[in-house]
Amino acid sequence: MQPDHRRRDRRGRGIRGPFAPQAVPITRTRAAAFDELVLDAVEHLEVRWADQLNKIQFAVEDVPPAALLGRSTIEPVPLGAWFPAIGNRPAQVVIYRRPIEARSTGLEELAELVHDVVVEKVAEYLGLDPEAVDPGYGEGWEPGPDQ
Repeated sequence: MQPDHRRRDRRGRGIRGPFAPQAVPITRTRAAAFDELVLDAVEHLEVRWADQLNKIQFAVEDVPPAALLGRSTIEPVPLGAWFPAIGNRPAQVVIYRRPIEARSTGLEELAELVHDVVVEKVAEYLGLDPEAVDPGYGEGWEPGPDQ
């Protein structure tokens, strides 16, 4: 009788490979899940600010560059930044993943903080108060399936 090589490796340890197919959310990385939260927050704002947001490029980086970090320990690490348009480069809103994750204790709080940071940076870019950009700013927000 031939051994079934598809089910067990040569040492008899069982099936090797991924536990779930790539399309299943369990295989998403933390970075991919964070990117989705940023996209959800931007899509939420596009309902009211589509024309203005078309002029902004959104990006996620792990940590802020050293140039944005303060020299003293009193200044907090930035959670995001916006940069004006220069030449052919559009204006940018950059969200920093690791500092936001460090300040969050769970997925719900992470989603709320990402939303608030996106709203704050868009508000700074537009020269408005965050409450004017999104009336639900600071009240807790959770991305929905229709966002």
